[in-house]
Amino acid sequence: MIQVYAAGINPIDRRIRSGSLRCFLPAQFPLILGFDVSGVVTEVGGAVSHVKPGDEVYCMLDQRHGSGYAEFAVASADVVAPKPAGLSHCEAAAVPLAACTALQSLRDLGGITEGQRVLINGASGGVGTFAVQLGKVFGAEVTGVCSTGNVDLVKELGADQVVDYKTQDFTRDQRKYDIVFDAVAKSSFVACRRILKTKGRYIRTVPSPSHILFRVLTKVWGRKCCQTIWVKPSGNDLRFLKDLIEDGKVRPIIDQMFPLKDACKAHELSQAGHVKGKLVLQVIETNG
Repeated sequence: MIQVYAAGINPIDRRIRSGSLRCFLPAQFPLILGFDVSGVVTEVGGAVSHVKPGDEVYCMLDQRHGSGYAEFAVASADVVAPKPAGLSHCEAAAVPLAACTALQSLRDLGGITEGQRVLINGASGGVGTFAVQLGKVFGAEVTGVCSTGNVDLVKELGADQVVDYKTQDFTRDQRKYDIVFDAVAKSSFVACRRILKTKGRYIRTVPSPSHILFRVLTKVWGRKCCQTIWVKPSGNDLRFLKDLIEDGKVRPIIDQMFPLKDACKAHELSQAGHVKGKLVLQVIETNG
């Protein structure tokens, strides 16, 4: 059991609430949303040895719909990791789901290796900001796609090239990519197929009927691969990210913070789009 100091907001939270994911994540209301939390352990099960009451931790909750927008949350011990030193609870709560999505997409689905060419669509968003940084950690050449107002941020995060989608269609790029990671799920395999290398991989964060169809078809007849990331809670991945954060190689980007009572306002902002990095709910005010 974790006393929640801060909870991260992710687009999947509002998609569950709106019902747009009911085919994949059916829900009955009332429901407590939120997968990301940072806080202090208050109780542990008898078989738990690697965390103890009083430990500062962060995690992606492994309950079906999260339940992190609350004063207390429960998680399996193997999805919990020590909070990165130097991060506040609000900063730590911005990490788990988004960073694990980026990590598992690039490393596990994409098989990213040094020297590869990677394009991140939605490079200034919650998942995208981590994907840009992780792409550089793995030694790739990273192209970020974002709006005009976020170009400087994406460059600051380490992108080698930045495409402003308001003035340039990245799917008409002359360069070919080993991985196209659509972190905002606003493109398609069909649109991106021409910029993929022969054995390139297109990875999307949100499933759609057409995407599922192409995922099956490319397994059968295509060398260019179409995939969807289903992020999994992982304490090991969070410990890996913790080391990168403490080494100064990765950092969370927070657009705005809200008190827990203003979760509705935070969802309205999320739904409007164009959030830089993450939105966070502050459950307990601290000096850190």
